[in-house]
Amino acid sequence: MSGHTYTTSEKARRTRLLAKGAKGAYGDTTAIERELDRLERTAADRYEREQRALARQVDQAKDELAAAKAAERAADRSERQRAKQARKDAEQRLRRAERAYR
Repeated sequence: MSGHTYTTSEKARRTRLLAKGAKGAYGDTTAIERELDRLERTAADRYEREQRALARQVDQAKDELAAAKAAERAADRSERQRAKQARKDAEQRLRRAERAYR
């Protein structure tokens, strides 16, 4: 999965550099291209880190859901309702984590 996550200041800097590069298209634009490449590498690195962190959250939410399901099955009658609510909460956390990961 390849993508970029630009900060607000990086977006503005990138826009300025692209405009500056378009103006000087007939001249030497290597410095502008180097700066754009640096911004792109930084944004791509940030994106990869965020995706790995989100994947860890999804895995953790799946583990929590499995534990909640096991606890619900093992609960006695007096604890069943509380265990059921804990399972539903774990399912909701998993859905939120999966939505954020997409």
